[in-house]
Amino acid sequence: MMTAEPTEQEMEQMSPEDLAKKKKEMLDFYTESIPYLDAQHKYEETLMKLDEVRFKRAQIQMQFAMMMNPPEEMEEEPEPQPQPKKRSLKKK
Repeated sequence: MMTAEPTEQEMEQMSPEDLAKKKKEMLDFYTESIPYLDAQHKYEETLMKLDEVRFKRAQIQMQFAMMMNPPEEMEEEPEPQPQPKKRSLKKK
């Protein structure tokens, strides 16, 4: 089991034997962790592939929906909008 990494000051105070022992402990810890990290990497890659497939499927569905319901064509001459009436002051 790996303990907290020693500070630079602690490492300077360690004997060469203690330093070698600490390095071996750290190397063992990281070496033992590799299978778990590989499994996590494979898991994350699989999730990414699933997200890509879901995105593509949603994109295809949107394109199909747009193809089945094309937007209505605009009229060539838009209807004139009624002009607001100008207000005038009352004369007395």
